[in-house]
Amino acid sequence: MTESDIQPFRVRDAIAAGVEANDLRGRRWNRTVHSIRSTEPDLDFIARCRLFALRMPPTAAFSHSTAAQLLGFPVPWRLERSSDLHIVIPAPARGPHATHIRGHRLSLRDQDILAQEGLRMTAPPRTWCDLASQLSVHELVAVGDHLIHWRLPIVTTAELSDAVTHFPGRRGLPRMRAALPLLDAHAESPPESILRVIIAHGGLPTPSINHVLVQTDDGPAIRPDFTFVEQKLILEYQGDYHRPKEQWRKDMTRRTRLEGKGWRVMEINWDDLKDPTELVARIREHLNLPRPR
Repeated sequence: MTESDIQPFRVRDAIAAGVEANDLRGRRWNRTVHSIRSTEPDLDFIARCRLFALRMPPTAAFSHSTAAQLLGFPVPWRLERSSDLHIVIPAPARGPHATHIRGHRLSLRDQDILAQEGLRMTAPPRTWCDLASQLSVHELVAVGDHLIHWRLPIVTTAELSDAVTHFPGRRGLPRMRAALPLLDAHAESPPESILRVIIAHGGLPTPSINHVLVQTDDGPAIRPDFTFVEQKLILEYQGDYHRPKEQWRKDMTRRTRLEGKGWRVMEINWDDLKDPTELVARIREHLNLPRPR
């Protein structure tokens, strides 16, 4: 048997099987997770979760941003790069506490927990609610839009609403209630979701979102991100996807076709979203709307 064939194990199990404690302190072992040994030199996120799962009580589950990442939610980069793993224990048991573990003691319903690929975690509706303690309303809407997206919905708006109604705590509850009515199944990306919330909170007219509203005579149908039909203004979010030359050329052609039909195109990037007040003022100017008193 080679070292690559050795599965992760608990130190206490190895000692019980007759392995000397000193033999478990050598450099051959990855000791990232306390009381667990592995031969893997570097641990990715999933591997770390699997190692921590070996020392978790049977009633425990991954929660908050950890569950969100396991479930494939588009969480902000600051949460992705965090080394902390969130683990929930059903009340009244005490939440676990150790290095790189954020323990939570919460009231849970049976439907709040699921098992996936051998790991226990909070289910999507409950995970979305728990994320309200870590995310802004804008970010929470972005995650919610991903969950209910019309192409491949993970949950329904009704399921999220039910989870909010039965949420046992108060932390994050105002954000959940604020985010719920802002969800939209047609948002194509988290930045678009955030931009939509900025527009709504800024008191601007409600734009049409990702609907085919413009048909050119000499090109394919165009589906703008945000369209203010009355003012003939289109907002387009330009993310990293638009950087390659081929995509950049397509975007240029798309824009000139729109402008040829009398539309004005305002391009927005991630930096614009960092200052919602300034962005709203700029969009207001493009819409020729009076400044609010």
